[in-house]
Amino acid sequence: MDVQQYVFDVSATIKVILLPLLGSKIGKLMPLHPTLERVTERVVERSAPSRDRYLARMLNAKSQGPARAHLSCSGQAHASAASGSDKERLAEALVGNLGVITSYNDMLSAHQPFERYPTLIRDAIRVAGGTAQVAGGVPAMCDGVTQGEAGMELSLFSRDVIALATGVALSHNTFDAAVYLGVCDKIVPGLIIAAQSFGHLPAVFLPAGPMESGLPNDKKAKVRQNFAVGLATRKELLAAEMAAYHGPGTCTFYGTANTNQMLMEFMGLHLPGSSFVNPNTDLRDALTIEGAKRSLSLSALGNHYTPVCDVLDEKAFVNGIVGLNATGGSTNLLIHLIAMARAGGIILDWEDFCDLSEITPLIVRVYPNGMADVNQFHAAGGLSCVIGQLLSAGLLHEDTKTVAGRGLENYTAEPKLVDGALEWRPSSLSSLNNAIIRPVIEPFQSTGGLSRLVGSLGTGVMKISAVAPEHRIVQAPCRVFHDQDAVKAAFKAGELEGDLIIVVRFQGPRANGMPELHSLTPLMGIMQGRGQKVALVTDGRMSGASGRIPSAIHVCPEALDGGPIAKLQNGDVLLVDAVAGVLEIITKGVLDRPTAATGLKDNTHGVGRELFMTFREAVGSANTGATIFKDF
Repeated sequence: MDVQQYVFDVSATIKVILLPLLGSKIGKLMPLHPTLERVTERVVERSAPSRDRYLARMLNAKSQGPARAHLSCSGQAHASAASGSDKERLAEALVGNLGVITSYNDMLSAHQPFERYPTLIRDAIRVAGGTAQVAGGVPAMCDGVTQGEAGMELSLFSRDVIALATGVALSHNTFDAAVYLGVCDKIVPGLIIAAQSFGHLPAVFLPAGPMESGLPNDKKAKVRQNFAVGLATRKELLAAEMAAYHGPGTCTFYGTANTNQMLMEFMGLHLPGSSFVNPNTDLRDALTIEGAKRSLSLSALGNHYTPVCDVLDEKAFVNGIVGLNATGGSTNLLIHLIAMARAGGIILDWEDFCDLSEITPLIVRVYPNGMADVNQFHAAGGLSCVIGQLLSAGLLHEDTKTVAGRGLENYTAEPKLVDGALEWRPSSLSSLNNAIIRPVIEPFQSTGGLSRLVGSLGTGVMKISAVAPEHRIVQAPCRVFHDQDAVKAAFKAGELEGDLIIVVRFQGPRANGMPELHSLTPLMGIMQGRGQKVALVTDGRMSGASGRIPSAIHVCPEALDGGPIAKLQNGDVLLVDAVAGVLEIITKGVLDRPTAATGLKDNTHGVGRELFMTFREAVGSANTGATIFKDF
């Protein structure tokens, strides 16, 4: 089969499977919500100059095409030397060549299943008449390992390193399309940033899926709290953690990794329904193979050219923000989505997130917003149900380009293996468990899971989907710290009594790489449980798994930039109000004080931190994506 025929056949297959089955399932869609239209128009207008420049560059890149056919004889020999039976086809440059970017490693459970993917992909593409090569690997760190450790100060910067590494891998310019193997916190955003630099190429993102359910997340959290107050031994804590994180695949709570997977479906870069299929299953392998074939089928070699730059437009990012709000996703995406969008010339603002949160009902509860894990969420109807519900209410742009074809309605289907063949069947728009997924007309709460806070202390954000209503407003004196270890020491010493707002500053991207402060969650949960009104205010980040404690995070300007947070002293009264969106200093005269010294001289070396000093010097603010990359 030649490439032209292959391209046609694969595209036709997807269309035949999906579109006739789904055409009338949702029925007549509601008109787009006027706020959705207004925010989208605002993003388009704000982004017009940079988006036009970006698209012009992509058009120029498309016109030049892969340089494989124009390489020197030596270059062609180098590009195909280790390709075995594919060598001749690569050298002739007449067939489609798929580039694989992998974040495989053995240490990260979510990425360990990728070990098998290159072989699956090469074999499938070879049968289809094309070729596939692993273009390169990118680092992938586990925030679960580095929580509370010095290595966490490299975590956010690893996103931009991943983008840089992907750029190097694809710089050989010998590929007609690409697949990206990535799941977790910084990996998917980093891959998206890079994919847009090569936005003239089609791309499909291939997940690994979640590990099977282990010890329930709420029981794990209880053991953590017991350990923090001496009611559980380290041996008991380790046993609980090992029972929760017990096999290959993504962690089963709805943190940043699984929020990434949700976004890839809402934004049209996964195959429909592929995000939460468990690793090492027949269905998972079938989706991997189909995703690889689909990517190459969308190349400029055929009649269905769909480059990344056409998929990731303003509507796609707005859809992603709606998905984030509707599912109570990770606050980390308030940084990552902005950085991802900027790589394609699209300028997002926290105001966009806030305005969309006001119209988006919270219709999903998965831990930490509820008791269910992502496997139970998938069984209850999963993303196909959620997308169908939001489409029916006019809360998503349906007319987007995706790797499954034109229209987000394709993502209301779910994949099935029928007699060994992969098919997509219409899924139910109705939840199979109303404790996990609710209809839009009967949501868990009428607004989304995020709140933007503005006031004399600066601008921050809060994930409110898991915060009980009675905890969303806290006015109390503050206790100021410069690192999370000092907070833990004060807690153990019995110093954190009464109503209290804990301020942890000099945790922004320029100060120390903006580490997550998730290790504070157990002790603050204890404080809240014993009746204290508590909140966290920080220019750092919290884990995507955090949420029960009211936390005003990503505060801008950060302390190192002279933000008001650097002027606070113990005892200053603050107001954290997630209902009214207020982050205020109540004590008079605070802004007239000098800024505090950082005390961070010991945070510049060790565990690789000295290698990232250039990143700290170049990084932008959290509300512009906390990235070293300037406008593309």
